[in-house]
Amino acid sequence: MFNPSVSDVRNFFFNTYDKGIAHQELTQLEKIAFSVILEHPEYHPVLANREKNLQREWYPEDGETNPFLHLSMHVSILEQLSIDQPSGVKGLFEELLLEFGDEHEALHQMIDCLAEMIWQSQHSNMQPNPEIYLSCLRGKLAKE
Repeated sequence: MFNPSVSDVRNFFFNTYDKGIAHQELTQLEKIAFSVILEHPEYHPVLANREKNLQREWYPEDGETNPFLHLSMHVSILEQLSIDQPSGVKGLFEELLLEFGDEHEALHQMIDCLAEMIWQSQHSNMQPNPEIYLSCLRGKLAKE
């Protein structure tokens, strides 16, 4: 999936959840996604109701987190860590892990930085800049 639609992404997570809870065989990507899903039981009711949630909108201004975006960012970061791209991200994750003492919290710190990089890219109408991401991660370490 190089340019998936919103429905494609959501259906991927719905299908992965359905297959995972049914103990069906999962692809490698589905295994990664299902491990992330298992870490977020608060999203299980969303994933269990495709009809209600396939087209639903989540609004940050209402204090809502889009579960599909959140899960996708987790998967993206796990993929980044597996290949250390952008270069150095794996070492920064290991430092965050030591700093926060909790893998899930370290990943959430990374999600904050990934979101910042994406936001800046969208608002400047430029390609994402990995240095913004890495700089943000370094800043998380400097603050603590």
